[in-house]
Amino acid sequence: MTTELTLKEKVGQLFMPAAFINDSEEEVRKLERLIKLSKIGGLCFFHSRASAATNYEGKKEVLYNKESLSLLKQLINRYQKVSKTPLLISIDAEWGLAMRVENTPQYPYAITLGALEAEDNLIFEVGKNIGIDCRDAGIHWNFAPVADINSNPNNPVISYRSFGSNKIRVANKSTAMMKGLEAGGVLNSAKHFPGHGDTATDSHLGLPLIDKTKEELWENELYPFRELVNNGIDSIMVGHLSVPALADGSTEPSSLSKKIIKGLLREEMGFTGAVVSDALNMHAVSKLYPVKGNLEWLAFDAGNDVLCFAENVAEGIATILEKGTPDQIETSFKRVWKLKEKAYSLNQDINMDRTIKQEDLNLQIAKNAITIAYGNKEVITSFYNSRILGITAGNNGISKFFESCLNTKEFPVMNINEIQKNQGKDKHQKATKILLAIYPPSVKPNNHFGFSTTEIEMINEILATKEVVIYLFGNPYFMNHLNPSSLNAAILAYQDFEEFQEMAVKHFLGKLEANGSIPITLDD
Repeated sequence: MTTELTLKEKVGQLFMPAAFINDSEEEVRKLERLIKLSKIGGLCFFHSRASAATNYEGKKEVLYNKESLSLLKQLINRYQKVSKTPLLISIDAEWGLAMRVENTPQYPYAITLGALEAEDNLIFEVGKNIGIDCRDAGIHWNFAPVADINSNPNNPVISYRSFGSNKIRVANKSTAMMKGLEAGGVLNSAKHFPGHGDTATDSHLGLPLIDKTKEELWENELYPFRELVNNGIDSIMVGHLSVPALADGSTEPSSLSKKIIKGLLREEMGFTGAVVSDALNMHAVSKLYPVKGNLEWLAFDAGNDVLCFAENVAEGIATILEKGTPDQIETSFKRVWKLKEKAYSLNQDINMDRTIKQEDLNLQIAKNAITIAYGNKEVITSFYNSRILGITAGNNGISKFFESCLNTKEFPVMNINEIQKNQGKDKHQKATKILLAIYPPSVKPNNHFGFSTTEIEMINEILATKEVVIYLFGNPYFMNHLNPSSLNAAILAYQDFEEFQEMAVKHFLGKLEANGSIPITLDD
């Protein structure tokens, strides 16, 4: 790889605009022209314009395309052909390419991996498999792991993407994921520095404020990042957060703060790798700087080497050339070029052999993650030996969990919607013991995880009037919506994957121990 570039071309290498897998031919050609004219360094891929960043909480319909992976590969080849230098291709694939691409392997969310006690080797294998999946698609850089400590149950954007609420657990599991990604042949990136876990605002939509002392942040939020720096993380993504204690009282976004990037991250923490901004189209920052090129300049001047999802590339390059110094530009360019060299050498040096296939890996994680949140083994055993009624909430058909249970033990099964409509009323009224399988429609905490207020009230009415054992196939924070007056036991299965439902059945039948531990702090 050559470094014989003009100063303007070196500035272009710092830009990583968005590319969309499901885009129009007109937009694809527009991006090709941008690559040719501005000599940009890389691209960050998203599924579509409807699903990206500031739109992902919106109402635009995200169209399903089973051919997205094939289309992604074609676009990468097409964009690489028009680029003067090899492009650095990135993506958010925290739980696999499935985060952005249909019909690709999906691995458990970080919060599920956080329940694993002594099996960080499985997290390493997840990282390795994701790395291989990325490389096979032509991607060099996965923006993972998430190193945020999720301590706010209502966090609208981190939540299930975090390994948990304990700093040591988050640090250890983030490190295992980081090493796995490298073993799979891709670059990694810790995010969202200096820590997005204790926030109630989604930075895609507004600027979150973190009102803690520097000492508190150093001991908790910054701990996983410090450990990842010590373990050789390739890059760190800086979030759009207002953290006055780290910026001498300033409320400016951390992604635009010299105090936080050049002072804290570079000087105090000793990080020498590449710093990448969180997406610059996010409303936390984009709405603050309407003049084209100004935001890109401020992000670069603050210490970001890679400007992700920059929307004003030409104006940004011009402003950086006007206001930046050659030394400043050269320093960031060298960091980006070093990333490229590592990415392309990994692509050549590491083989594509998987230690564990995706299905087997998910099954092992399911087996080791299942957690008793309330109650004990004896309570569940006695429940199994009783006359029970099965109720499903959030799953309209017969769930895999109950389908498998009925192969061993016969009992009636209803859907909570039937109870709401007074269908099967006799079954429900006569039953004293309820086996309740809950499938929250959404993994995010907004709007009761996708349940209506009426459905939540119905679930709590069942808890108040019956003896109940719950199996939860979703975000464990959902437990905070329950009032467990008569709850006998609650078991966290975390995911609705078939592998997790199979392990939940084995647990209910007494054929599997629950070896996981709750990765977060729940309300009493």
